[in-house]
Amino acid sequence: MQGDALGGGFEAALSCHTIVAEEGVGMGLPEVLFDLFPGMGAYSFLCKRIPPHKAEQLMLSGEVLSSEELHRMGLVDVLAPRGQGVQAVEEVIRRNRRIPHARSAMHKVRAMAQPVSLEEMLAITETWVDTALQLGEKSMRTMERLVRAQYRRHAGSTACQA
Repeated sequence: MQGDALGGGFEAALSCHTIVAEEGVGMGLPEVLFDLFPGMGAYSFLCKRIPPHKAEQLMLSGEVLSSEELHRMGLVDVLAPRGQGVQAVEEVIRRNRRIPHARSAMHKVRAMAQPVSLEEMLAITETWVDTALQLGEKSMRTMERLVRAQYRRHAGSTACQA
């Protein structure tokens, strides 16, 4: 991860076997700010790495945590200096090539010991949809403000790169 990952971006990273992040990256689950919860796998994948009560605290806080904090918590596997994320990923790949059968077996064992089934994901998504359909006007306004802020931030970063 070379840039901030909030909501679905963080959930996508959590679904990976290994998370490599550069220093200074921010990650979090801001859905609680508009009275929703991250319903695309966050709970299931967080609980594979940290205790359920810690996962719930993280999900309900809405905080953006640094890659350094998440590394200390065990959510980021490899913390790379800023600008060296690609090299860190290449090193992880190199190390894993030395033990391909052991690494593959470990992934299978993890999936057996801590499964995340399609049924579980569908049930969580259904709960998310039910919750989203109950959101009131205040939550929708908050969501719209967050979306506008993201567009402004993206427009500003694009202008700086040009």
